[in-house]
Amino acid sequence: MPTKTSRRAAVAASTPVTAPEVKRDRTHYLYIAVIVAVALGITVGLIAPDFAVELKPIGTGFVNLIKMMIAPIIFCTIVLGIGSVRKAAKVGAVGGIALAYFLAMSLVALAIGLLVGNILEPGTGLAVTDAVKETGQAQVSAEAKDTTEFLLGIIPTTIVSAFTEGEVLQALLIALLVGFALQAMGPAGQPILRGVEHIQRLVFRVLAMVMWAAPIGAFGAIAAVTGSAGLDALKSLAVLMLGFYVTCFLFVFVVLGALLRLVAGLNVLTLFKYLGREFLLILSTSSSESALPRLIAKMEHLGVSKPVVGITVPTGYSFNLDGTMIYMTMASLFIADAMGTPMSVGEQIPLLLFLLVASKGAAGVTGAGLATLAGGLQSHKPALVDGIGLIVGIDRFMSEARALTNFAGNAVATVLVGTWTKEIDKERVAEVLAGRLPFDEKTLLDEDTAATPATDALPDPRPELTKA
Repeated sequence: MPTKTSRRAAVAASTPVTAPEVKRDRTHYLYIAVIVAVALGITVGLIAPDFAVELKPIGTGFVNLIKMMIAPIIFCTIVLGIGSVRKAAKVGAVGGIALAYFLAMSLVALAIGLLVGNILEPGTGLAVTDAVKETGQAQVSAEAKDTTEFLLGIIPTTIVSAFTEGEVLQALLIALLVGFALQAMGPAGQPILRGVEHIQRLVFRVLAMVMWAAPIGAFGAIAAVTGSAGLDALKSLAVLMLGFYVTCFLFVFVVLGALLRLVAGLNVLTLFKYLGREFLLILSTSSSESALPRLIAKMEHLGVSKPVVGITVPTGYSFNLDGTMIYMTMASLFIADAMGTPMSVGEQIPLLLFLLVASKGAAGVTGAGLATLAGGLQSHKPALVDGIGLIVGIDRFMSEARALTNFAGNAVATVLVGTWTKEIDKERVAEVLAGRLPFDEKTLLDEDTAATPATDALPDPRPELTKA
């Protein structure tokens, strides 16, 4: 009997350990499939480029599936975060610190791109043909907005249109208003908060289902990019592309890594390992927006409070575009050199400050990097627009580095803002990054709603959901 009992105990003890491992293995296979799909996409793009280009709608469709979830996720996250905080001034402090940081890092990114671009001078010696000029002029997007139109565009036509038009900042504005309104309602707003939390659980569950289409989307996106550009474009512009990749790498691991270590005491490699699946998703789709919902969920799981995550991440996706800043700087210098009209430092600085503002006006435009660059040059230095055709062939490959750098910058920014506002649970951060509190890939949410701290928060009015 003792032997049977011990065996039963051993079996019972092993059950709760093996169950979570099965769940992790399923999602692990999903991202292995993404890697295989990327390799197949590159192969198809090189072997049958014409056929590969026709696969572009597959990748676009997957990214659109992710984008349709962004507005409701932002809305639920911000409403739940603000609605449970007693002092409205705290939310304003988070937003102010975040915007100040975004501006500072944008200037740093522009300066780094300026320095590297002047050292490499990659455009020297290239010829600009009439065909290239026509291609460059075609990139001036009519969709790009000036600063005034951008600011007015934050206000949606109706509350519902903020969710139907896919504008992140419009959803952010509505969520802030609703969150503050529920905060002012006090106990009377608690039933609405409970309803929003149920909606959030539903939305994240739908997102988890959508993610199983990632390998198909990755295959279509990578095949189309490889097929449309080919090896010739990569060879002829290798200096600019490699220089840009190296610059982004140094910015992320040296600048952002040093900030993260000094302010939060964290190793940037450990944080990026935790976000590894999100980086893979961005790499396979060339879109940082594809990882926005998962970044929100993972930052909350990490231990950053809901108000900080809900404000910093969506705002950063429009205002904290470090990779795009570096890209515009280096591309501007490249084009000026290729056109035979290199710019002096006195000409470079005003142009780059103008591009810093222009980039905010083009947030959300498809192909924002190239569209912003074209629109900025058209307004500030029209003669350089003709040279944009030189980089059209490799723009999608450079967009990989732009998206990865933008994502890394927003992940680090969320941790930094959380640290500065004391809205981060450092003990939980250590546990999560050490792997002792794994992220739930099935629901993308923590069952324990009290896990993420919020200073000055009201007592949790939803005990029944905590047990759900």
